[in-house]
Amino acid sequence: MDWLNWLQGFAGASPQEWVATVSGFLCVYLIIKRSIWCFAFGFVQVSIYAWIFYDVKLYSDMALHLFYIGFQVYGWMLWKNAQDSTGHVIVNQGTTKEYVLWIIAIITSTCLLGTIMNQYTDASFPYPDAFTTCASLAAQWLLSHKKLLNWMVWIVVDVVAIAIYWQKGLFPTSALYACFLVMAIVGQWQWYKYSVSNPNNSNKGQHNS
Repeated sequence: MDWLNWLQGFAGASPQEWVATVSGFLCVYLIIKRSIWCFAFGFVQVSIYAWIFYDVKLYSDMALHLFYIGFQVYGWMLWKNAQDSTGHVIVNQGTTKEYVLWIIAIITSTCLLGTIMNQYTDASFPYPDAFTTCASLAAQWLLSHKKLLNWMVWIVVDVVAIAIYWQKGLFPTSALYACFLVMAIVGQWQWYKYSVSNPNNSNKGQHNS
């Protein structure tokens, strides 16, 4: 693709996609800051994207964003009861055992969902699409429970998502996920610094998760 077509793709993006893109950016920024208001912008983003992904036949991504709608409410409730004295959420580092179990769960569920989508739907990229769905659900659950591991999962998801959305012509969304990738790396570092410098709070977060 040449640069002219690339720019035309941005110019031709729908207003809905732009609203979702901006909302998504603000959502991740507030997650990095450990602000509960991330879920308000997240609700707007995932609601719009559920329709966009249905329209371009990314069905597992559509289903994923329908689940995300519920996760925004769920995450708000959990974070509301797990804030430090400054009003920011307390980070939970998690354990090595948790890391291994989540990796196994993501790989297994991706293989199962990818096979189903490949055989029974006209999904554009069944296995990569299945991976972003399964890994994103895992990451969202980890995020809702304030787990540091959520950022590592998001980093991998963002790399795969950038390629998928670029191929489908969703250029603002692809650019958004490129920003998400950078922000996820920053988020990993910021949350890690917090958990190391506030070990007592991190232990409380683990008990409250």
